[in-house]
Amino acid sequence: MTQPITARFQLDYGAFQLAVELSLPGSGVTVLFGHSGSGKTTLLRCIAGLQRAPQGFLEINGHCWQDSERDLFLPTHKRALGYVFQEANLFPHLTVAGNLQFGLKRITNPAGAAGLQHILELLGIEHLLKRKPDCLSGGERQRVAIARALALNPEVLLMDEPLASLDFKRKQEILPFISRLHQELNIPVLYVTHSQQEVAQLADHLVILANGRALASGPLSETLSRLDVPLAQDKKASTVWQTNVVEHETGYHLTRVAFSGGALCLPMADAAIGTPLRVQIYASDVSIVLEVPAATSILNVLPATITGLIDDHGGQSVVRLQIGAQALLAHITSKSARLLGLQIGMAVYVQIKSTSILN
Repeated sequence: MTQPITARFQLDYGAFQLAVELSLPGSGVTVLFGHSGSGKTTLLRCIAGLQRAPQGFLEINGHCWQDSERDLFLPTHKRALGYVFQEANLFPHLTVAGNLQFGLKRITNPAGAAGLQHILELLGIEHLLKRKPDCLSGGERQRVAIARALALNPEVLLMDEPLASLDFKRKQEILPFISRLHQELNIPVLYVTHSQQEVAQLADHLVILANGRALASGPLSETLSRLDVPLAQDKKASTVWQTNVVEHETGYHLTRVAFSGGALCLPMADAAIGTPLRVQIYASDVSIVLEVPAATSILNVLPATITGLIDDHGGQSVVRLQIGAQALLAHITSKSARLLGLQIGMAVYVQIKSTSILN
């Protein structure tokens, strides 16, 4: 699927109003991010048809599911979608295989045997087919719930905070499987979360919601680095780069990765040459210098250009930098920014103290 998703909704609850107008990619993982009450789940329910916005328009894969001007509203059961909730909601009396088969006879175009086998392999649940839900871990139950949604052969997969009920260990268990969705599926995934870590690990496209409005919508790295949205000023602000493994320095236990604009040294990664890696860089781990350091223990020193600069009036400056095609954020003290004379357009060098490999 290459056609974008068009979604426009206006909904008035009195104390809360949803008013969004979005054009989203027709593939990959779009994360709907925001704090509680921002409108994430309401927007997802409108897309699913579980909530009818009096004024709304929705088109997915060239199919119009809602157009209030034409009084068109397709009910949920007629929408080609899969929905994964916070709780797996599996039928306790059925095995995993039974849960996957339930309901398939009610739809006209379920995944075929080959398609279902691919789903089982993608989510790593082939060995669980004979078990009942009470014999599964929380992460396994959610993987089965995702498989059940995908077995419907949907045109879009909707996921409403599917990790919210899991502890840290179970989240780490299931995240790699969800990460594979954007690589393996030809359908868009709309994923709701309030976790910045899930945003960094999963998103291809990011929508930031607040008070029922979309503050920003765009590719992940571009949106994370926007200075006009709150995430850039957050203590955990970061940017995410797509890189590829180009070399292993086994003697030093390091891996070298290339990105559009240069290369980074990372802790040794268990990945073959050419493997794509998603790398997260926290703004607090980036420092700025005006000249190449004569001697430093920091391996990643890169030339950059300042493209944005704001002061939070609390002693911190947020600097947006460009390195090739990649954007980068740095959090430094306002005093440092003043002493260095930082200005937009200035050529500088950045020192990246540490990085995190996300996949």
